[in-house]
Amino acid sequence: MVTTDTAPQGPAPQSPEPQGPEPQSPDLARLLAGHRPQGPVETADHARATALVDAAADAADAADAADAADAADVWDRGTPLHFTASALIVHPPTRRVLLRWHVRQQAWLQVGGHGDPGETLPLDIALREGLEETGLTDLTPWPDATLVHLAVVPVPASPVEPAHEHADLRFLLATDSPDDARPENPASPLEWLSIEEARQRTTEENFRETLDRAARLLG
Repeated sequence: MVTTDTAPQGPAPQSPEPQGPEPQSPDLARLLAGHRPQGPVETADHARATALVDAAADAADAADAADAADAADVWDRGTPLHFTASALIVHPPTRRVLLRWHVRQQAWLQVGGHGDPGETLPLDIALREGLEETGLTDLTPWPDATLVHLAVVPVPASPVEPAHEHADLRFLLATDSPDDARPENPASPLEWLSIEEARQRTTEENFRETLDRAARLLG
C-alpha cells in the first residue's frame, strides 16, 4: 500500500530552478569517469566497475565484428558482475523518499534494475524502471543528472540464476505528484518515508549510504 503521511511541519526545501536545457543522459564510460567516489568502499567498487568497462572495451576492440556486441555487453545479467541502474525517488518539498519492497532481496530498497536488450544509458534505464515500478510519469533527475552513488552489491542465488553481483549505478529522481505512486504489483508495495524512517526500514547498509547522500542534497 502507498502511504502519503504528511511530513513534519517546518520550512520546506525548495526545488532548484531549472538550469537551461534538459541534460543529456551520459553514457556509462563518461558517467564513471566523472564520478568521484567517497570513502574506501566506494573507491574499491568504482575501480571494479571501471575495470569491467575497460575490459569489455578491450574485448570489443579485439573481437571480430560479429562478436563485438557480445564482447562489450557489461549489462548482460548472465555474467558474474554486471551493471544495473536504480534511483531513489524523492519529493523535495517534504523531504520524503519512496521505497519499494523487493521480493528477491527481501528488503525495502530503491527502484531500479537491469537494462533491457539494447539499453546502454544508465539514467535512461533508471527512469524507465522508475516509471514501471511506481507509475509516476513526471520523474526527472534531481538536482541534476549526476551519479549519486555506485555500489557493488551481492545478489543471492535463485532457482533460475546463480549468485552474482550488481554494479549498481544510483541516481535521484524527483516527482511533484507523490500521491500518484502506484505499485507495479501487489507483492511489491511502495511507501513514502522520511529519510530517518527509510534508514530504519531498510536492512542494507549500502542503501543507508545512498539515503545519507540524499539527505545532504535535500538539505
